[in-house]
Amino acid sequence: MDSAAPTKPTLLSIAWPIFIEQALRMLIGSVDTFMVSHVSDGAVAALGVANQVVVLFVVCFNFIGIGTSVVITHHLGAGDREGADRIASNAIAVNTWLGAAFSAAVYLLALPMLHVMQLPDSLVGYALPFLTLMGGTLFMESMNISISAVLRAHHHTRDAMLVTLGQNVLNVVGNALTLYGLFGCPQLGVLGVALSGVLSRLVACAALWILLERRIHLLLRARDFVAVSWARVRRILHIGLPAAGEQVCYWLAFLLVTTFIARMGARELAVQSYTLQIQRVAMLFSFAIGLGTEILIGHLVGSGLFEDAYHRLLHSLRTGLLVVAAVMAAVALAGPALLGLFTRDAAIIASGAVLLRISTVLEPGRVFNVIVISSLRATGDVWFPIQMAVLSMWLVWVPLAWLLGVRLGLGLPGVWVAMLTDEWLRGVLMYRRWTSRRWMRYAQESRAHVAEGAETLDHPL
Repeated sequence: MDSAAPTKPTLLSIAWPIFIEQALRMLIGSVDTFMVSHVSDGAVAALGVANQVVVLFVVCFNFIGIGTSVVITHHLGAGDREGADRIASNAIAVNTWLGAAFSAAVYLLALPMLHVMQLPDSLVGYALPFLTLMGGTLFMESMNISISAVLRAHHHTRDAMLVTLGQNVLNVVGNALTLYGLFGCPQLGVLGVALSGVLSRLVACAALWILLERRIHLLLRARDFVAVSWARVRRILHIGLPAAGEQVCYWLAFLLVTTFIARMGARELAVQSYTLQIQRVAMLFSFAIGLGTEILIGHLVGSGLFEDAYHRLLHSLRTGLLVVAAVMAAVALAGPALLGLFTRDAAIIASGAVLLRISTVLEPGRVFNVIVISSLRATGDVWFPIQMAVLSMWLVWVPLAWLLGVRLGLGLPGVWVAMLTDEWLRGVLMYRRWTSRRWMRYAQESRAHVAEGAETLDHPL
């Protein structure tokens, strides 16, 4: 294998399509909610509950997607295209089977699931058709996630972005036709939203399969869905499961902290909700730069260029800090006006503006976590981040949020200071982990797996 560094795209060329793609994915849910709000508030509530069930399963598919992207970049960086294709085939097959199982479960058990979610009987009529259709076609979403991960690993981030753009357009058009009865279409309410969602998901799935063949020249046959190598799946899960565990840990802690806020009152919950909607813009920048850096470093690790990988992270980190600091400064200055788009309540606007000012310090801390953790994952150093997440979130963030926000009566600012403390604590620990170069041992092991892959990865289940 040639150890020279291959020509690679820049961070910007990889990251900006990821930013647009993720923004569009967020927009799908927002557009559905906005358009359904013209039906009734009850329909919005039902859609929100049903969508939570769908999102829960989608998170499970991301376990495979995250691991797939990293492992493929290692093979590509080492010049092992055949090994990369084997990993891709296995990942798509496993996610497809996982999606089929979840689809069947949701389709058959949609009603009991809604009862578990404590949805009032009066709203079940809205939620059941949506959950049955969107949940029953989860296998398409599982394929979409795994194929998108494969395309990104090959630097085709624009393709995933364009497919998501097309999916959004189809979704909006379908919603308009079925919700408002345009051009003689029947008004189907939430059922129409589900039908347009399924149609746009189907078209996106077909487009991704076509791109997989045209861009990467990878065509899966029927036997590829049954001849699955456990060794390859294990390598994917070795990366994907810890990453997913960290995300689950964060959301569990966030949910518990939200119960603290709920004790403060409905107004505080509204302030939190509106502020987070605005703050997500900065989060998207961090995520895009982090995922772009992960792809670049994965290729460098596969090539054995560990010193280049070390400096690549430092450069991305500087870029991320500058971009996010500038974005949050602008957001904080425009805070009252931005919050005014959601509400006219002066007290909510004033409270939200305070949180956005706190976010000018909070979000740069998050940059360290998102970008450095993505880079550590690309080297194979996956367990340190989740260990620190458990310790910091449950021994610092959660108890400090209760102490400052509830016990000492500081309210939402106290809760957000606790969040800020957690982000910066973990951020400093992640940065020290990177500069200590302890990840190099894992990077060497990852590259060794690629080198011996032809000998150890040919045993199907």
